[in-house]
Amino acid sequence: MTYPNQPPVRPQQPYRPQQPQQPYRSHPPQQPYAEPHTVPFPVRQQVREPEPRPAPEPVAEPAAKKPGRDRYLDLLRSIALVRVVVYHIFGWAWLTVLFPSMGVMFALAGSLMARSLARPAWTVIKGRIRRLLPPMWAFSAVVVPMMFWLTWKPVKEEGIWWFIKLGCYIFPVGAPPYPWASGDKAGLLEDTWAVQAAGPLWYIRAYLWFVLASPLLLKAFRRLPWATMLAPIGLTAVIGSGLVTIPGETGNALVDFAMFGSCWILGFAHNDGLFDKVPRYLAVSLSAIVMAFGLWWASGHLTADGWDLNDIPLAQATWSFGFCVILLQYAPSWQRLPGRLAAWDPLVTLANNRAVTIYLWHNLLIMATIPILDELWEIPFVDAHLGSEIEAAYTVLMFLLVWPLIGIMIVAVGWLEDVAAKRRPRLWPNGVARTPRARR
Repeated sequence: MTYPNQPPVRPQQPYRPQQPQQPYRSHPPQQPYAEPHTVPFPVRQQVREPEPRPAPEPVAEPAAKKPGRDRYLDLLRSIALVRVVVYHIFGWAWLTVLFPSMGVMFALAGSLMARSLARPAWTVIKGRIRRLLPPMWAFSAVVVPMMFWLTWKPVKEEGIWWFIKLGCYIFPVGAPPYPWASGDKAGLLEDTWAVQAAGPLWYIRAYLWFVLASPLLLKAFRRLPWATMLAPIGLTAVIGSGLVTIPGETGNALVDFAMFGSCWILGFAHNDGLFDKVPRYLAVSLSAIVMAFGLWWASGHLTADGWDLNDIPLAQATWSFGFCVILLQYAPSWQRLPGRLAAWDPLVTLANNRAVTIYLWHNLLIMATIPILDELWEIPFVDAHLGSEIEAAYTVLMFLLVWPLIGIMIVAVGWLEDVAAKRRPRLWPNGVARTPRARR
């Protein structure tokens, strides 16, 4: 019921809760209310979603390196072989300081032996001996009959014991016998040819000893690495410095084994990555100290050949060990020879595939260059006009001539190394693939 003069009653507005005060931000203007009694909310602008980007193409992972020989180690072995040949021709004593080939060769062989011993030890030892013996037998089949032909009569001199020692030409665990004078000084070969031909066999004997001892040496190294590695140097200081003398070939064999034992075990360290745990500056610094000691010791024990470390066992052991530590500390892992060295790849491959053949025969082939070069004086023009020049350059001519002779020997008997390794025989394994000729 309404009364006059009373204002009309308006409908009560619904309760609107106050909105909390928002922090200042810019947003689009509000749209007018569609209905008077609705709570206004800002209308957001529709944001256009970015178009999806195309998925990046998967990056191809680098191909895993194929397992194979380390070309850096192969290069070192080739340099060592060449240095041995140069030393035996020119006789430069300082070459033993510039590049201690025998220590390098033993260190490389020790590294390969440690890698092979991941397989059963007896299988590895049989394989190493099998690869060594056939080239050795081929050498013995030529040298031993030549000794008998040139008036060697050891039975009268040494008795029945000689037959037992002769077996070292078949299985070189000891020093094989040979005459100190064979033939005639005016003969085709000078009378010391047998001494020089059989001289390199000490390396074959030492290598065989290391192969037989490697399973025990590797176990000792992995238990006490530093003590095992340095123990041969300590042994050399005892039996190689004159402090204790062991007579005969047994003493010589023990001195050779001790002198290069640290280099062989150093190959174990290289294979196991021991020096990766040692800062490079520390390894090089300590190696330099060891090498300096070797030179100091050599300076006080020089022989008739001067600085020939082959005649100074303790100096040879310490200098070779420090030298090999530095070579292996900076060793890159090359699948291929880089840069300009790539041009030498065929020769490096050939030298490594025929290392035993080259080492066994090189001294005898050096001796064979002498009667060949002497034939030059049979040419009248050379004898009359070039005789003095040829005589002055005689050793250089020997060096140039010995390599073709080594090549002939590689073709003649080198394939025995393939047979010993159970590979297809090859005459010239330099790694160069030959494309078959197209038929016409």
